[in-house]
Amino acid sequence: MSNLEQDPREVLCAGDSGAESELLEGRAVPLGGPRAMAVSRTLPNVHRRMIGAWCFVDAYGPEEAAMRVPPHPHTGLQTVSWLLAGRVLHRDSLGSLQEVRPGQLNLMTAGRGISHSEESSPELLHGVQLWVALPGEHRHVGPAFEHHASLPVHAGAGFTTTVIMGSLGGVTSPATVHSPLVGAEVTVDGQAELPLDPAFEHGLLLLDGAVEPLRAGPLLYLPPGRESVRVSGHGRLLLIGGEPFGEEIVMWWNFVGRGHDEIVAFRKEWMEGEGFGTVKGFDGEPLPAPVLPGTRLRPRGRVR
Repeated sequence: MSNLEQDPREVLCAGDSGAESELLEGRAVPLGGPRAMAVSRTLPNVHRRMIGAWCFVDAYGPEEAAMRVPPHPHTGLQTVSWLLAGRVLHRDSLGSLQEVRPGQLNLMTAGRGISHSEESSPELLHGVQLWVALPGEHRHVGPAFEHHASLPVHAGAGFTTTVIMGSLGGVTSPATVHSPLVGAEVTVDGQAELPLDPAFEHGLLLLDGAVEPLRAGPLLYLPPGRESVRVSGHGRLLLIGGEPFGEEIVMWWNFVGRGHDEIVAFRKEWMEGEGFGTVKGFDGEPLPAPVLPGTRLRPRGRVR
């Protein structure tokens, strides 16, 4: 999925592991166009811009809508598409054509550069779109796409988890990862104690139902050092986490880079039709890149 903002914020993130638990409030992002869906973005946040390598979290729906995101580029990241309701068709410049449904994973690794589109018919849509920043030694890997129709499940007292990425409770997803992390959908039924990796920082996002201590909207951040978290209620939540990311990254529009000049070069390549391939089969024009800000994209700390 693209960041469709016409004036995207520049974001540079640096590793930090000394924070306390906090609520990261989402902000409504004006996406506009035929997609016209209400999206809540909790990462990057004004207070905290990453959780492990997770650098972007958009939650949308449940809403009757048609998704239509024209071809657009990505670099230096992985896109993670996870649905709770509906169907979304993915096309990319590798020639991939794959519909994703609830309980399935579409994972695209941009690496040095890829372009893709996403669209759906008008229906009830509910899901999350996430990005994972690639560490320096992997950020120029060749682009790739994976679809996982079934994923491993870990069950405990009062909960069941589908492990989307990484490992949880001794269960490992088949999805490719490039840094230590976890992503999982958790169904809570009563009182539960979810296992956590104490080397990771984590985030919890309520997807539906009522689960304490969460509330609809914000992402609950948990610092490293915890071996578990207690939750209670009935509903579903998203769990993400990872080792604190030790590199500085600049995020602008759909690019993850390491500095201003690199972002400028990515934008130039996209606008001149080089380096990102062609998405075939989408009925429409590619998405133009927004205008760069008038000043250099400058470093910002991870925690404001």
